[in-house]
Amino acid sequence: MNSLILADISEGFWFPPAASTFAKQVDFLYYAILWISIIFFIPIVIAMIYFMVKYRQRPGYKGSPEALHNTPLEITWTVVPSFIAIWIFWEGAVGYLDMAIIPDDTVDVAVYAAKWNWNFKYKENGAESPILYLPIDKDIKLTMQSKDVLHSFFIPAFRAKRDVVPGRYHYLWFHPTREGVFDLFCTEYCGDNHSTMITKVQVLSDEKYKAKLAELVKEPEDIVERGKWLYERKACKGCHYAGTEGAKGPGPSYNGSWGKKVPLANGTEVTFDENYVKTSILNPMEAARKGYETASAMPSYKGQLKDEQIDALIAFIRSLESGPARPK
Repeated sequence: MNSLILADISEGFWFPPAASTFAKQVDFLYYAILWISIIFFIPIVIAMIYFMVKYRQRPGYKGSPEALHNTPLEITWTVVPSFIAIWIFWEGAVGYLDMAIIPDDTVDVAVYAAKWNWNFKYKENGAESPILYLPIDKDIKLTMQSKDVLHSFFIPAFRAKRDVVPGRYHYLWFHPTREGVFDLFCTEYCGDNHSTMITKVQVLSDEKYKAKLAELVKEPEDIVERGKWLYERKACKGCHYAGTEGAKGPGPSYNGSWGKKVPLANGTEVTFDENYVKTSILNPMEAARKGYETASAMPSYKGQLKDEQIDALIAFIRSLESGPARPK
């Protein structure tokens, strides 16, 4: 199976390609409301223009002081729109219930939202990734939580969206029907770099999905490659650039700093070395760089990374001094 991206698939005027079972119902109701609006809008506007011209005020004309009405017409324009509104409500309620009632047998994925990245953890084997990998033709259940502020999870091709509020769990389910790569956005303004909180959803065959999960839990043996692997999967990539020296991001760039004195927000200087990197990972508030005070909202990774994983990240950051970074 060739991997697909949205550009490979014929798109509609209003929506990206349909890639889940929800899409048919959502698209049908949208187009139904659109055409009902068009069918009513055009004759109403034509009638308004006609009546404005025909019954405009003219010299010597006196209108009737009596209130005129047409009972059959008034009943029609009350009853017909009422039935249409009830039907729209019914279709919307059915669609909402379909999206709200989660099936029993699902593939479960934990979703973690944080400024400004997404991270996904798979129940099958505990694998983690910054890209959401899913099997085709399976019911998927997402258990979502925010580590900081309000975010909103949205996959346009699946017609699936749910706010992720800090302090509580939120749930979303869908059934992918098309293999390929699709966009995943945060659609709730969550800070300065909200627009960069974008990742991908890749829908795979069942065989390739299982192979991908096995690949995700296998850390590279080479320490530098392992550091790069962790950099991409532990949300470092979302804030700290590692490809261009001096690149501006939510957090300071890794490249071009090793061994140099860097100014801190508290007015002191410190050498960018192993001790500084480890402190920044475990106690980011203690080592906030000058000009990146807001980046001190970075969460502590104490208890989330083993010592050998921190060593691998240090090795990767140090390797950036001798050559270009290679993050995907």
